[in-house]
Amino acid sequence: MFMKYPIGIQNFEKIRNDGYVYVDKTALIYRLADTGSYYFLSRPRRFGKSVLVDTLQAYFEGKKELFEGLKIMDMEKNWTARPVIRLDMSRGDATVVELRAYLDRIFAKYEKVYGIQNIEGDSLSNRFDAIITTAYGQTGQQVAILIDE
Repeated sequence: MFMKYPIGIQNFEKIRNDGYVYVDKTALIYRLADTGSYYFLSRPRRFGKSVLVDTLQAYFEGKKELFEGLKIMDMEKNWTARPVIRLDMSRGDATVVELRAYLDRIFAKYEKVYGIQNIEGDSLSNRFDAIITTAYGQTGQQVAILIDE
């Protein structure tokens, strides 16, 4: 039997659902999520950072079915869906203008999800704060903020 390797695939759900090889690091993911609140992971390109962020997103969103057969199933007892705010900074390009445009687009998406009326001319930091506090207020769950390169 040949195993499919997820070359170029950074989507945890696709890897799990389409039968690609997945090296189970979910015990480490559980410990990361259970013991701390802020982490900065610096690794070279192609070291799986995006797959890690995608796996964390699935975990925080409570997508238990994607973790069947993995170590985390023995560890996690309370699969709670939490709001996730994910920023992919590789889409912001290298200029201030492009980064601002990306953040404006992604914040508008989250404002729509949480029914937030954007105030014309409001700063990005105020908008980000409103998204986080509204998500928490609507769900009662801590907000996971995931930032990919």
